[in-house]
Amino acid sequence: MKKSILLVCLLLILAPMGVMAQENKAPSSEPNPEPTPAKWASAHSMTIDGEEIEYHAVVGSIILRDDAEKATAELFYTAYFRSNAPDDTPRPVIFAYNGGPGSASFWLHMGIMGPRRVVTPEVGHQGPPPYPLEDNQYTLLDQADIVMIDPVGTGFSRPAGEAEGKDFWGLEEDAQSLAQFIRRFLSKYDRWNSPRYILGESYGTTRSALLARHLQRANIDLNGVVLVSSVLDFRTIRFNEGGIIPHVVFLPSFALVAAYLDALPGGQPTDLDAFMKEVERWAVTEYAAALMAGSAINPAVRAEVIDQMHRYTGLSPDFLDKAHMRVSAPQFEKELLRNKGLVVGRLDARFTGPTGDLLETRPSHDPQSTAISSAYTSAFNSYLRSELGYDGEREYVPSGRARPWNWKRETNSRWSMISMPNVAPDLAEALTRNPNLEVLLINGIYDLATPYFAAVWTMDNLYLPPDLRDNIQRADFAAGHMMYVEQSLLPQWKETLSSFITRTSGLDD
Repeated sequence: MKKSILLVCLLLILAPMGVMAQENKAPSSEPNPEPTPAKWASAHSMTIDGEEIEYHAVVGSIILRDDAEKATAELFYTAYFRSNAPDDTPRPVIFAYNGGPGSASFWLHMGIMGPRRVVTPEVGHQGPPPYPLEDNQYTLLDQADIVMIDPVGTGFSRPAGEAEGKDFWGLEEDAQSLAQFIRRFLSKYDRWNSPRYILGESYGTTRSALLARHLQRANIDLNGVVLVSSVLDFRTIRFNEGGIIPHVVFLPSFALVAAYLDALPGGQPTDLDAFMKEVERWAVTEYAAALMAGSAINPAVRAEVIDQMHRYTGLSPDFLDKAHMRVSAPQFEKELLRNKGLVVGRLDARFTGPTGDLLETRPSHDPQSTAISSAYTSAFNSYLRSELGYDGEREYVPSGRARPWNWKRETNSRWSMISMPNVAPDLAEALTRNPNLEVLLINGIYDLATPYFAAVWTMDNLYLPPDLRDNIQRADFAAGHMMYVEQSLLPQWKETLSSFITRTSGLDD
């Protein structure tokens, strides 16, 4: 049974319980060139697999500074520290964040990482509030301490002093700010000798590849990098005119989605894994060759490819013919169930919703996003105030303010101005420089935002030697972009992450 005692704190979060006392002062809403770090602290307990877990929670901020030690930003976080760990061995610490770019961390926070989670067990639109909260039996808090980070422009985090949002909103700028945050956090909480991990979702995986490199430059190696719904090479998800790669790597996802929605002309495959491997092979061979041939393709071969695409995707031969065998994700989402008046979800294609204008070629909304956004936003804001004790004046910004985003790279390459960022080489460099670093790639097979085969293809093209290629572990989930949305998959998440941390932390010897 959950016991939550909200306490206010002027001491460090690791101070003994009972000594914790007072400060719950909110930061000023006025511009402040030298902001004071904020802290709201509370003590809690929960039971996981029959074991009582006592922990401290901190909603706080760390001040980022420039080389002259002038404040540039106040970056907020929510940290959970177990206080009744069974021994004095340094506990692993996981730094986690969502993507966007420009999204706060409340999705991962309330879905799977935190000790409390919002319950959204069904595929479909969630009901109106109140939304139930429950103890999260699948949090990693029994094994590691957890730090949920809200980058500048999200959550409560904002620029300070003379700095502006644009100083943080970009590929390199964002990674640099989080690298500084982690350095200062390790010092503030004396965690320099703890096994350390970074865990990002979606654009958060892009951030992680860059962040690993920035941390290495500061002589901070990581034990592990967890990539959830990964996108490192943006060529794989941008359907530019004349492009081939995204069409190839999306095709297996189209096939799996069509199978799930019972839209295949031949009916459901009897063996989904075998079907998935079959489509993957065909995509990188016959289909890729047909796209490479372009308009010079043999008409008979073209007809065969269109027929096979029809059997794999459920899209009509006439539509595929008019599309020149090239179907973008938005087109697939709109077309697959058009005759039923439904649109397919982008983040999780198991979700469907009313299509709206039947003549439109792109969806008007994402059914998965509209289904759960209210539940996550409402539950987190309630939890923040009623259980974590936040009583400040700032409103929590879920997304939308961190723009425009600077996509330029910090590189000596003459292609540094290219509009399709690719941070896969950064991850390869991190693995090369730290051969003990391990990567956990977590995919949702019904994800049409960052498709699983695009992530796999990217990993296969890191040009790593075989021994380092073995440092990458893959885990597929029968879900979409946010696999933790579905209750039935939470045990798989816990088992996958827990075994990864146990194996890479060096604490099981």
